[in-house]
Amino acid sequence: MSAFDEDLFLKGLAQRKATLGADYVERNLAAADDFTRPFQEAMTAWCWGFGWGDDVIPAKTRSMMNLAMIGALGKMHEWEIHCRGAINNGVTKDEIRAIIHVVGIYCGVPQALECFRVARKVLEDGNSPT
Repeated sequence: MSAFDEDLFLKGLAQRKATLGADYVERNLAAADDFTRPFQEAMTAWCWGFGWGDDVIPAKTRSMMNLAMIGALGKMHEWEIHCRGAINNGVTKDEIRAIIHVVGIYCGVPQALECFRVARKVLEDGNSPT
């Protein structure tokens, strides 16, 4: 990594841990091998360092945006992880419900039902990432 990339990676690593939990992030990085490590490093630098690395949009708002976008995409494994992270960033149960309502309006009732199913699991299990 270049010095710029290293700085962005470290900034991203701190934000990723703050949102998803240090244990979850450390397990993901430890599980990376020669095949997946470059992607883990780039994703941490780009998504979390560049995408989340400024103070323009608060982390709570970014989490809410992520839930809407990932819900729209139907990527439910990632939605679960980000739902847990959203709770860590202060998103409330009522706000999660409202986000799912918007997903239902723009993406359809079946997708909203999937989001509710996963949200219920997250809310019942607690909020630490799996």
